Amino acid sequence: MKNTEPKKVLINGANGKMGRALARLIGENPQLGLTVSATRSAGQEINTDFDIVIDFSTPQGAQEAFALAKYHHKPFLTGTTNLPATFLFQMQQEEKIPVFFAPNVSLSVYFFTQLAKQAAQMYNGYNLRVHEIHHIHKKDAPSGTAKRLADVLNFPTEQVTYERIGETVGTHEIQFSSPFDEITLTHKATNRDLFAKSALEIAAWLVAREGGFYTMSDYAKFKLKELKK
Repeated sequence: MKNTEPKKVLINGANGKMGRALARLIGENPQLGLTVSATRSAGQEINTDFDIVIDFSTPQGAQEAFALAKYHHKPFLTGTTNLPATFLFQMQQEEKIPVFFAPNVSLSVYFFTQLAKQAAQMYNGYNLRVHEIHHIHKKDAPSGTAKRLADVLNFPTEQVTYERIGETVGTHEIQFSSPFDEITLTHKATNRDLFAKSALEIAAWLVAREGGFYTMSDYAKFKLKELKK
């Protein structure tokens, strides 16, 4: 008989905007099959049982949470940005537990990135500009998403421009220009729930995966297969 018990989530970075949104949306969306087991802040000991760790914290907090997930042999999902290269490599080499990392966990942002990549091929020879806007509390600049866009566009990260304005959730803009025309692609998040809801949907998927490293590309392939059913 299939186990229908909700999977217990440990939220790492519980006091942040994303952590609070995750806890609220878990309660509002029982169909995801998740429940909050515990919340954790940096340096905090955890004695509660859990089935998966979801991390939106700091580079140090993410590494602590990963070590905790490995110790308990549980899946680990993080959307924390500005992570050290050594830690990224460690996650990429993981084989015993399912590990998911994306600088932006929104499926729509992933498809926007793919669209930008196609546009760069179509408008080869155009001048390119990458610009992002976030809230004044965001510590890393440019954003992890902007860096990912720059990477797929083969655009120098140091040329990415950015602004920090009020409580802006997140806007990413790609501009192609020539002496004759201008094409602009924009993704604008209007509510942080976009990312929190997507992270929970990915978590519900990740708990059923085998050990290994997963990205938005893996999840997108799964979702596209679902749509074709």
